Amino acid sequence: MALIGAVALIVIGPEKLPRVARTVGTLLGKAQRYVADVKAEVNRSMELDELRKMKDTVEGAARDVEQSIQTHASDFQKSWSPDDADSSTGALSSAVTPVYPEYRHPKKNWRIKQGAVPQWYKARNGVRTKALSGAARVARYRPHKVN
Repeated sequence: MALIGAVALIVIGPEKLPRVARTVGTLLGKAQRYVADVKAEVNRSMELDELRKMKDTVEGAARDVEQSIQTHASDFQKSWSPDDADSSTGALSSAVTPVYPEYRHPKKNWRIKQGAVPQWYKARNGVRTKALSGAARVARYRPHKVN
């Protein structure tokens, strides 16, 4: 580097050397940025190719699953479809209609209401109905000073 600097000083001269060095620095910076941009573009294209391959494999797996589900569904429908003729009598069998339970309106559970303890009973016997905060508990249970 020192040898190159000495030759440049002799060939270019001391007046023009700073301007030439500045120009060479800016050109080197531009070249480095260009190389970095090219590297980033290559990396992006490689990642894009990997994503496309992954997408293709996932789509293929989804298609396989869909086909297997369709084949199993058709097999299931075939096995559960009503037979056209009854094998024992040879007569046509009627289609079986599903039986649903009768609708019942959801009522409140009356046992819970009858078994509940009234608030006046809890208040008379000192049953705690609400949670106390830490400060309220300290204030309530703090021993009183006796004078």
